Amino acid sequence: MPRRKTPIAPRLRLQLKHGIAIGPGKAALLEQIAQKGSISSAGRELGMSYKRAWLLVDGMNTHFRAPLVKAAKGGKRGGGAVLTLLGKQVLQRYRCMEQKALRAITSDVTRFEKLLARKRACTRLH
Repeated sequence: MPRRKTPIAPRLRLQLKHGIAIGPGKAALLEQIAQKGSISSAGRELGMSYKRAWLLVDGMNTHFRAPLVKAAKGGKRGGGAVLTLLGKQVLQRYRCMEQKALRAITSDVTRFEKLLARKRACTRLH
């Protein structure tokens, strides 16, 4: 069987309570905030507006027992943002669950791939 060009990547989305969820988007936002030190930079990196990024952060900060992101207001030196210890724990736990999900489905994905056509059918329009 040829090597896989695209790695298996399950998209885990947890519905924690009614209307409260964490999935790939929020996890990516937390990661980018940790890397960039800024909500606006993180949002730009992910192709979202500052308002959208801030609303996601605000929702996470509200729904967990303590804030996941600590933000400093802008000013002469500009603002900034960091993950709190809880934010780091939430992100780490989410990434751990993704890895567990991947390990759990790998053999099924291999079997599933055997059901796919060997070559993609090519159709031409005249």
